[in-house]
Amino acid sequence: MDSNTNTAEKKSALSFFRRMGKEYYLLSAMLFVFFVSWAGCFSLLAAWLQRFFNLSGSQIGFAYGVFAITALVLAPVYGMIQDKLVLRRHLLAFIGVLLCLCAPYYIFVVEPLLGVSPVVGGVAVGIYMGFAYSAGIGALESYTERFGRVAGFEFGHARMFGTLGWAATVAITGVLININPHYNFIISTIAGIIFLVCLYSLNTSEEFSRKMLKSYTGEGQQKASLGALKDIVKMGAFWAIIIYVLGSSMYGVYDQQFMNYFISKFADPAEGTTLYGFLNSTQVFIEAVCTFAAPFLINKIGAKNGLLLAGAVMFTRIGLSGLVESPLAISAVKLLHGPEVPLLIVSFFKYITTRFNPAMSATMYLIAFQMVSQVVAAILAPVAGHFYDTMGFADTYLMMSVFVACTTVISAFTLTKKTLAGTSEANI
Repeated sequence: MDSNTNTAEKKSALSFFRRMGKEYYLLSAMLFVFFVSWAGCFSLLAAWLQRFFNLSGSQIGFAYGVFAITALVLAPVYGMIQDKLVLRRHLLAFIGVLLCLCAPYYIFVVEPLLGVSPVVGGVAVGIYMGFAYSAGIGALESYTERFGRVAGFEFGHARMFGTLGWAATVAITGVLININPHYNFIISTIAGIIFLVCLYSLNTSEEFSRKMLKSYTGEGQQKASLGALKDIVKMGAFWAIIIYVLGSSMYGVYDQQFMNYFISKFADPAEGTTLYGFLNSTQVFIEAVCTFAAPFLINKIGAKNGLLLAGAVMFTRIGLSGLVESPLAISAVKLLHGPEVPLLIVSFFKYITTRFNPAMSATMYLIAFQMVSQVVAAILAPVAGHFYDTMGFADTYLMMSVFVACTTVISAFTLTKKTLAGTSEANI
């Protein structure tokens, strides 16, 4: 009896992965290498700017603010382009080329400019990061979610591989930066090349695209257009989700210079940098497991409750970061990032595709989530950097946590559980 049960369970697990078609694995691979590329040039960006170019917290915050503004401007542009393209690959190909240029750009353009002026160098970093990664990730994630709706897989089950890509990379970036930071940039470029190879292999035929278009533009639903976007912006439900995102965006501002706070707890900065790499890798592996499990949980509790749960975890993580002192305790708090991000992203996609016109999913995600997040980052990154220099990290984190708590409580009353007719929060 036990043997038969085990066999059935194995068959069930195997059938789950076998019924995922080639496109699922290609998109998962694209997410994996995109995050490898992103982590290579971003995971230790603040530490790199501080250690090798002696930038202050305010100057680093300025660089983050520049790429937040760049992504802010690009978000609606990328969103409308991708909604018009449906499954065509032109935008992702452009992003892939930018990934390939990472190493030569940082080594031959950014470093000389930083040597001349922190401001000019910060602008150079910010523009590239905004075009390639901060806005690019929204385009890739919305493309993957859309593809999954017609191909029959959950977004979270593909997004998990992006998390694994980040984890695999940050496990070594802390070591490599102590040897030569150029190695991290080279990893980013190699990952970009693989990204383009996978993208080229995707099935984006006209027949497949028509099937996708038919699947989310049913009766009464507008196709992607500026008119459809105007109708969405007039909805109270749109502004309710914006309020939620104002609070959830704080996790990006919090993470920007957290590594410097962690490293400051060690007498030897090199030791702190290396250990941060291992901590970040552990956290992201936890995130990968939670990303795979998140669709099952969200399908049970609903997208609204998933968003509120993510807000509660975020409030706890940021608040405790300002209360604990030891490196061990800070490390434990950092690991709460693992369940927080999957809950947030998976719930958000399920929320916008079941409460709003699903044909506008890329635009909605890039405006309501990515764009608003970048507005918050653009405004608060320099402010946070100033507070880090004047008040210290702990007190700044406590202020951030209060803001997250307020927006989460408001969202409990303003977000809706009601879905559009004919839509379901469960894909599988």
